[in-house]
This record gives sequence, structure tokens and C-alpha cells, in this order.
Amino acid sequence: MALIEHQAPPNRGQLALPFDPDADEAVGEHRSELARGLTPRERLAALLIGGSFLAAAGALSSTIPAHRFPSLGVVALYVLVYALVSRMEFEVLTGAHVPTQLVLVPMLFVLPLHIVPLAVAAGLMFGSVLDWAKRRTSLERAPLNLVSSWHAVGPVLVLGLAGDGLLAWAQWPVYAAALLAQFALEIASVTAYERIARGTAPTTLLRHLGRSQLVDAALALAALGLADEAERNPYALLLSLPFVWLLSVFARERHARIDNALELSAAYRGTALLLGDIVEADDAYTGLHTRDVVGLAVAVADQLGLPAAETRDTEFAALLHDVGKIRVPSEIINKPGALTPQERAIIERHTIEGERMLKQVGGLLGNIGHLVRSCHERWDGRGYPDGLAGEAIPRVARIVMCCDALSAMTSDRSYRRALPLEAALDELRANAGTQFDPAVVEALIAVVERGGRLSRE
Repeated sequence: MALIEHQAPPNRGQLALPFDPDADEAVGEHRSELARGLTPRERLAALLIGGSFLAAAGALSSTIPAHRFPSLGVVALYVLVYALVSRMEFEVLTGAHVPTQLVLVPMLFVLPLHIVPLAVAAGLMFGSVLDWAKRRTSLERAPLNLVSSWHAVGPVLVLGLAGDGLLAWAQWPVYAAALLAQFALEIASVTAYERIARGTAPTTLLRHLGRSQLVDAALALAALGLADEAERNPYALLLSLPFVWLLSVFARERHARIDNALELSAAYRGTALLLGDIVEADDAYTGLHTRDVVGLAVAVADQLGLPAAETRDTEFAALLHDVGKIRVPSEIINKPGALTPQERAIIERHTIEGERMLKQVGGLLGNIGHLVRSCHERWDGRGYPDGLAGEAIPRVARIVMCCDALSAMTSDRSYRRALPLEAALDELRANAGTQFDPAVVEALIAVVERGGRLSRE
């Protein structure tokens, strides 16, 4: 398995794709990383972790005796097939998975155990050269293959201690231990690399590593059957190629789907920004106010630990929460002084108009229309347009409503001067549990006190 499968979780404050934001955004980040070289910290991490792999592989080659003596042609075949399979990236979960398990397992029962880690490293290196020749990646990233090769050390250690015997299904506990050793050393090498290269905490990687290892565990079962045949005839490895080709077809189809998803996400974002620009052109206050609300709402969503999809919805809802004001006459929006009941009724329809407009756009924006509709509901049920209360109000709308109020209180309006920030925060505290969700108020105050300042300050 290659290191590219394991990317740190993306920043949830970024707009993501209309599928799984965590997974698909990580894929997009992975694609952009392949084209660039290594940073100084990444070079240091590759040197330390990759160098330790070479030391471990050298120690294994001098301590594990050889019980098998395949021809040089067989060794070359396994390295070549490993290289070809390593280039077949299936973008899934949180990165790009490569089905090298289909080759690694037969390697363990056909090649001399002590050379398997170096054969894996050679295959990954050769695959990188082929990718560089096709301009898919930077050649400077080739040393990362030594980091990725650590996963081959674990099963070699276990099988070497077990005696390097012939494949026997009764020895399944040994093979399970070998797989667990593979995962253990893979987790250790990847987390060490990420810690040195990016400062990523190991705990943030475990969920993503575990997902990709489930794929490897499933492939290992199929690969054991192939290894049973390859042990009698090493060239049986070629039987895996039709299956790998089929996976490559699925991989290309998924690659195209993600391309379309990225383009669609950009189109949604462009539409949202265009609608925001229209609102800003019609009312300069609303435009500045919207930017404040977006920044605060995304920070609050992160403070509350919202899932990536909900954070994405929060950003879109904050950006478009006032879009319905396009339908409100400017003389009412900018009126100095109190509004009449009739004018107030017109203003309060802007959330309904916003929902209607977004449903006409459809897709992702249509799906957040109901959130925009609820952005003026109150915790105590005295808001508009539907009089929702408490948990019945969507959490995204509760966040936007609170951030909207803080931005409004700290802005100059045609009928009053802005409140000082501390006075506005006191108002939030005083109205927590009536107008605002208390948990959202607490998170918003934490964001502001931590330095999430409004754009005007």
C-alpha cells in the first residue's frame, strides 16, 4: 500500500463536494500534491523514515535464511507486476488506494522472504519512474516509496519467525498475525512521517488509516488463494492481471466521477458567490455583513465539531442567508427609522423568497434552501417564518442566526450606531436560551475571544 492513501483530514472550513466532503476533498488535495516536490520537512521525514526502512531491510536480508531460490526472471516479474499495480490508483475513502496486496501476498510465498521488502521498494520506485515519465507525479517524491515500503517488513518478520514454510491453510493464525504486523508497521511509519512532515497528531490519522486497511484485509483473502497457486507455478501471478485490469476500469470511471464532482462543486460555489455579489451590489451593508457572517459561522461550526458536510452547508447557508432580500424594495431595507407592520411583513418574507430562489437553482443549493428559510427562527419559538423552537430549528440555521445577530449588532445601520463588541457579546449572553441556542452562543463567544474578529475591526 502506498503512502498516498493516507492524507491528513482536510480543513472543514473549506467548501467541499456535494458527495462526501472528507473523502472527495482529500482526493482533490492528493491530486494537487502529486505534481509538486517535497517541502524541507517532508524531505527530512522521508530521509529519516525511508532511511530506517533501508536499514531494517538490510538487517532482514542478512538474518533470515533463504529457503527458496526462484530464477532472476521470476523476481523481475514480481517486481514489474508490483510496479504496474502500484500505478493503478483507486480513489476511494480518504485518498488513493492501490491494490498491491494482490502481489505482496504471493511474493511472501514465492520469493525469498529476506528480499521481499527490497522487491516491494524496487517495484514502487519503478512505478514512480513510470508515473514521472507520464507527468503524473514529481520525481522528487520518489523517496516517499521507501516510507511506504515499511508495510512489507511486518509480514516478513512474522513469517520468518514462523519458519518460512509452505503455505498451509491450517496456519491461518500465522497469516492473520502477519497481516496485523503489516498494519502495525504501516501505521507506525505513516504516523511518524506525518508527524515530522506536517505536525499531524497520530490520533487524527487512525480513522483514515483504518478504512484503507479494511480494503487491504479484503484483498489479502483473495491474494492468499492466488499465492497457493503461485507457490506451485510462480507465473500464476499473471492470473491477477485481468482482475487488476477490471479494477483499473472502475478506477478510471471513479476518477471521471470525481472530476465531474469537482467541476460541479466549483459551479455551485460560483453560483453562490454570484448571488452574493448581486445582493452586495444592491445593498453594500448586506454584502459586508454577509462576509462577516460566513467567517463567523464557519468558525463556530468548527468550534462545535460539526461533520464536514454540515460545515459545508453552514458556509453556503451563511453566504446566502440574505439572498431573498433581492426581492425586497431597497427603500424598505434602507429605511431610516422603524418599519411599519406592513413593511416588517415584507422584510420577513425574504427567507421564504430565499428558499424559493435556491430551490429553483436546485442541486446542492436547493438542498440548503430550507436552512436559509430557518435562519431567523428563535430558540423560544418567536421567530419567523414558521415559529420553530429549540432543536426543531436546524443546527446550521441556529449557527447562522446567532452569527447574523452579532454582525448586525456591531454594524452601523441607517437607524442606529453599532454596538461595541463587548456590549454585543453581553447581548448574546443575555438572550441565550430565549433568542439563541445557548450552545451556539458559547461557541461563538469562544471564537471571538480566541481572535475570530469581525472584518470591520
